[in-house]
Amino acid sequence: MGNKLAASIQQQVEQAITTLKKGGIVACPTDTVYGVVAAINIERAVARVYQIKGRPHSRAFPILLADKSQIAEVAKVVPPLAWRLADKFWPGALTIVLLKSESIPDIVTGGGKTIAVRIADHPVPIALVRELGVPIVGTSANLSGSPSALTAEEARDQLGEWVDMIIDGGRCPGGRESTIVDLTGETPLILRQGAIPLEEIKQLCPNLESARGG
Repeated sequence: MGNKLAASIQQQVEQAITTLKKGGIVACPTDTVYGVVAAINIERAVARVYQIKGRPHSRAFPILLADKSQIAEVAKVVPPLAWRLADKFWPGALTIVLLKSESIPDIVTGGGKTIAVRIADHPVPIALVRELGVPIVGTSANLSGSPSALTAEEARDQLGEWVDMIIDGGRCPGGRESTIVDLTGETPLILRQGAIPLEEIKQLCPNLESARGG
């Protein structure tokens, strides 16, 4: 699909923007699997995503951005390393954990003080965030314990009656989850090894450690 959206998908995105602005829930393709998304500034919408997923409210949602500059909007502190990692790996499979801004509702972060952010390497979620004007929470479009949805039909089979709209952007590639790096402490920590090899991240932060001290 490249960086431009096909006309039919653009129409779906425009409809989805209207839905999200009203507090609706949308399923859409990402660079790995189909995801369920909601505007982070509409708490009732975020609450619905927790309900749909059967997810404990103590488990924070990842936040999807459209542009690196939005890090400063959602994070209380943005260390220089965060900008360097974003420059190199975004859009892509790197999630960066930072201290959250006071403007982020507690329901988004499970009551915690941190946020996990990334830019998905897929034009649909980027277009949604850009046109919506605020970041979105994003989690996989499947019921807890069920296989991830790689097509709109698979997302519909699991969540069709729960979401307000599904954007059909074709088949997602699947693949590994994102690598998660925590930059909230003095030393960068790997919380999850994923699609981006640690060796590549260590080129920018040689003092990278694992959360278990390994």
